[in-house]
Amino acid sequence: MDWLERAAKLRQWSRSGTRAPHKPLLFLYALGRFQRDADGELRYSAVEDDLGRLLAEYGPPNRTTPAYPFHHLVSDGVWEVRTDRGPGSPGSGVRELREIGAAGRLTPELRAALRREPSLLGRLARVLLDLNFPPSLHGDLCEAVGLELEPTERQQFSAVRGRRDPRMREQVLTAYEYQCAFCGYDGRIGAVPVGLEAAHVRWWAFDGPDDVDNGLCLCSLHHKLFDKGVLGIGDSHRILVSQLFVGHSPAAREHVIALAGRPLVGPQPGASPVAAVHRSWHTSQVFHGSPRPAPAA
Repeated sequence: MDWLERAAKLRQWSRSGTRAPHKPLLFLYALGRFQRDADGELRYSAVEDDLGRLLAEYGPPNRTTPAYPFHHLVSDGVWEVRTDRGPGSPGSGVRELREIGAAGRLTPELRAALRREPSLLGRLARVLLDLNFPPSLHGDLCEAVGLELEPTERQQFSAVRGRRDPRMREQVLTAYEYQCAFCGYDGRIGAVPVGLEAAHVRWWAFDGPDDVDNGLCLCSLHHKLFDKGVLGIGDSHRILVSQLFVGHSPAAREHVIALAGRPLVGPQPGASPVAAVHRSWHTSQVFHGSPRPAPAA
């Protein structure tokens, strides 16, 4: 098995599309650190806070300790752990990882492969990004873990998932009449829509189909907030806004907070609305916190 296959097939706990991106996040973080210091190692006590923030921001709503991937990534053959007592992980207990100086880094074989073939690092990162996160978050994630990737062509791995349907964007934008389903934005330059995107409700990386009933036409701002779990879709296709979102400016209140409880804009008659199964997945796996009550009229 080559390194790209190992990255694509990390052993992750999974059940009915439940997100468990703990290992991919640690792997991405380790690649970012390798890019800056190929010989360095990651002492658990020094990186615990960084990993915790990554899990809180890019993981599912049910948070877990960063000790979990720090220990369990060893089983995938890309990561090793040693302590003050010698090689080998002591387990996933936070206290023990801290107290006996647990430190991890990429395996010697992978480090050697990355030195022989520098482009491998970018290809590994793109596999991890493509198979675990939506494209709207890739740039933010790379910045968060300190990865600098070349603007090379992205690869798709048919062994894990098929190629995306290039027709989905046009079908979704047409269904919503080229308006953001959250705010109604419909900007164009001439005849060309600008700032409008087709968002997957259930992420493609988690078996979300390229179907209209799994899509929303969203402006760039609301697409990002939807994929970050600030916004969601509730019963009766009304907009959810997380109580965890904080914004005091008039713009934040108008463009985000005031959306709570509003009905979606569209789709047009005859087009399929977002299916309940996809709405439920997003609410349980992406949306953070409890929804705000609708503003008083």
